[in-house]
Amino acid sequence: MGVRKDLKRARKRSDLTDRAQVALVRDGQGVVREASTAPLAAPPSDGSTPADIPFTNAAEEPDAVVVRRKESGEWKPVTAAAFAREVTATAKGLVAAGLEPGGRVALMSRTCYEWQVLDFAIWAAGGQSVPIYATSSPEQIEWIVRDSGARMLIVETPENAVAAEAGLAALADADRPRVWQLDAGALLELTTQGREISDEEVTKRRTALTPDTIATICYTSGTTGRPKGCVLTHGNLYAEAANTVELLHPIFKAITGDAASTLLFLPLAHILGRTIQIACLLARIELGHCPSIKPDELRPELRSFRPKFVVGVPYLFEKIHDTGRATAEKIGRGASFDRADRIAVTFGERNLAKFLDGGKGPGLGLTLAAGLYDLLVYRRVRKELGGRLRYAISGGSPLDKGLNLFFYAAGVVIYEGYGLTETSAAATLTPPLRPRPGTVGLPVPGTTIRIADDGEVLVKGPIVFGAYWHNQEATDQVLDADGWFATGDLGALDDDGYLTITGRKKDILVTSGGKNVSPAVLEDRLRSRSPVGQCIVVGDNRSYIGAVVTLEPESVAHWLSVRNLPPDTPMSEVIRDPRMVEAVQKAVDFANEAVSRAESIRRFTLVEGEFTEDNGLLTPSLKIKRRAVMTAYEREIEELYGA
Repeated sequence: MGVRKDLKRARKRSDLTDRAQVALVRDGQGVVREASTAPLAAPPSDGSTPADIPFTNAAEEPDAVVVRRKESGEWKPVTAAAFAREVTATAKGLVAAGLEPGGRVALMSRTCYEWQVLDFAIWAAGGQSVPIYATSSPEQIEWIVRDSGARMLIVETPENAVAAEAGLAALADADRPRVWQLDAGALLELTTQGREISDEEVTKRRTALTPDTIATICYTSGTTGRPKGCVLTHGNLYAEAANTVELLHPIFKAITGDAASTLLFLPLAHILGRTIQIACLLARIELGHCPSIKPDELRPELRSFRPKFVVGVPYLFEKIHDTGRATAEKIGRGASFDRADRIAVTFGERNLAKFLDGGKGPGLGLTLAAGLYDLLVYRRVRKELGGRLRYAISGGSPLDKGLNLFFYAAGVVIYEGYGLTETSAAATLTPPLRPRPGTVGLPVPGTTIRIADDGEVLVKGPIVFGAYWHNQEATDQVLDADGWFATGDLGALDDDGYLTITGRKKDILVTSGGKNVSPAVLEDRLRSRSPVGQCIVVGDNRSYIGAVVTLEPESVAHWLSVRNLPPDTPMSEVIRDPRMVEAVQKAVDFANEAVSRAESIRRFTLVEGEFTEDNGLLTPSLKIKRRAVMTAYEREIEELYGA
């Protein structure tokens, strides 16, 4: 379990002691209302921008491997010099195609190497990138292209091209962008077209950029209403990437002692994937790309790439845990896995208490038990993640504390973060030498977090965006004159400045008895337990709290298999089977452990189907469209309350 040795070794080194120094502001009752950290990375003195990173790498360390690109089933190295050449050639093609400084290029693709080349090439040509999720509908494509004014659109697949054609048909000919397709050789076409453009033209455009220049218009995923375009500058992206690299330097570079590497599978249309990509190139961390976050498609890629760390969402870690349990149950060791789970949580809790606070520690018996289950269970979990993984960052929504501790005992430390598109990704992050499961960490260096009187989380700092594109009214609703961004999330700061997110301001339920209930903690815990797929908690203006629950298809298939039931058993029968209802009740009981009796789920209903992007119940970033779900399952919700 080398990860704990890494942390111990780090604490003994004077240059790796706590770098996240936090300044706190308390109210009259001594409650922390504000936490801020000083920046670890200074703004570039020469005015350079993220667009310069590939060229700086090529000049300083041309033979360094910065990317590994999968070709013919093998991960082939791409050096800093080679990457810079490809970015230049593609930028020249964009210039030849008519991209003007300040012009916008929309990118609609899954996560892939070509996306990274294009992102930096657009900047090198003086342009601005506009990401579009690969799963976007024609209506969404039309809105983003029209609203952003993108004059070029690069899609990945024939299916993307068909969707784009349908969406762009609504635009006037003069507003319709030129379209390229990656699968049809877009990069080769661009590089061929740009051969007559000089390298000096690209250099001139790139060096004309400043930290205040717009880098990207990144559209929110739109849980309600039309997506809004967040205007992010090169300075925003640099502040996020550079300070994150400095904060995480002890984990990803200095402690491990050998080259760090990560496999990026988050959508690059999502700001977290983008900033991780920039940070990795800035730190010269070997980066690979995987086009899917679906566990069945991702696991083989993790095993072949074998990353040292990953950045994911709670869904990934939940499904790896569930797969481990399903595998154990299939060979008759379900009870053993459950015991390994309990041992892991207790061991992790006590081991962290000893490391952080000098507590008693896990003791000999618990340590031996953890060692035994490392042989039987935990090493299998590590194998699912590639075998070399020691660290992970989880964002997007809170990760269940017990799940975090399970992975810690299994030799993988998960650091949580919190942020939004408007904060250039992470606004808070757990510092490497002070993990605290259950929180989303301290402010990213250079950032201040404030808790408003009504509990809303406010953020200020160089990572905060400046405006929504062509939407001053929406901008004024969330940004005040002093630069404070109102996130819409509710939270609290503990005595050390760690932030805990307790829910969404607009999602607070008020029961008919006057009890305010945040559904987030219940939903996060409920989703973390098999066989639950997705869920929403309901109860606004009702006498008690209820839940609408879907079942995870893999869990259902496993459940049928171990009971020797036909694999094609209709879902309508599965959701009514008392044994399945009992299994979900255990997940509900687990969720209820985190709240008071008045806040607990009293009744739930199992429903057929799933919450997906295709049926309009999930955003591309896997956020639930709560209003749409409540409309889709209106009858089932009414039945929860006897109507």
